[in-house]
Amino acid sequence: MRLNSKFHRFLIFICISMLLVFQSAKAEKILFVGNSFTFGYGSEVQFYRADTVNDLNHNGFGGVPALFKSFTTKMGLTYDVALETEPGIGIDWHLKHKPEVLQQQAWDTVVLQSYSTLDIKHPGDPTLLVDSVKEMTQLLRQKNPHVQIDLVATWPRADLIYQANGAWYGRSLETMTQDIQTGYEKALKEGSNLHAVAPVGLAWLKAIHDGIAVANPYQAKSAEQIDLWTFDHYHASNYGYYLEALVIFGTITGIDPQALGEAECSGDELGMSRSQVKALQKVASEQLLKEGKLQQYVIATSHSRLATRCDAPAKPK
Repeated sequence: MRLNSKFHRFLIFICISMLLVFQSAKAEKILFVGNSFTFGYGSEVQFYRADTVNDLNHNGFGGVPALFKSFTTKMGLTYDVALETEPGIGIDWHLKHKPEVLQQQAWDTVVLQSYSTLDIKHPGDPTLLVDSVKEMTQLLRQKNPHVQIDLVATWPRADLIYQANGAWYGRSLETMTQDIQTGYEKALKEGSNLHAVAPVGLAWLKAIHDGIAVANPYQAKSAEQIDLWTFDHYHASNYGYYLEALVIFGTITGIDPQALGEAECSGDELGMSRSQVKALQKVASEQLLKEGKLQQYVIATSHSRLATRCDAPAKPK
């Protein structure tokens, strides 16, 4: 017997509401470990709502972690969000220089993002990444044997693809994106019971293929297109970091980014139109669904067509 479609949607809504209530019963402690791709260099995201997260290195950064905090607050989830970041380095650097900081408490979830080419000295070689993830896992599990560890596969760098001295010069966006994704998937496979890879680079590529974002920032773009890269064609723009945060949010929580709605407050505060916010949420959703990381539905959280200011939770202790 087939369920009435309205009743079916009602059951889905009740189940997700119960899940959100359960998840929000206690604050999840999540740590973001990375570099400038995590703290949002080259954009307004770098210092965005820094008072809502705990920067363990005291640089005053908000970055992608602050966007994640905003999204989870919107969805009624309670996360204590911290970040430990340093520009221009990989996971191996954190292991060497920040072990005491990383172990200052037992984390529930840790998000790891390494150097943009996998290895500074050997671009595209995942060996260092794989070894560093294994060592980081051992370090973190000394405090919490059950910590959830996620990896972030980053985006293709236009400066390395379109400039003659770039490591991927003469090859394509698709090639670099897949090289980075494959490296992180290898680290996931060879790691010990890791959770998932957040496919940020693949989501960027989808936005480009869908015509939402420009493929080559060194060339003119149409008025309707956005540029996911910032001025150096290396780091991300507000749009690029927003898409990164959406993909990480969906990977960690399992909630469809489209549930945030086109009136999501952080997109508005960062100067994006509702149509741009909606398009980026759709890209993140479809990429995550393709990767099997989401439930296949969207929760209607608001009927408002106008964005509102984000809530301002108290600064984490």
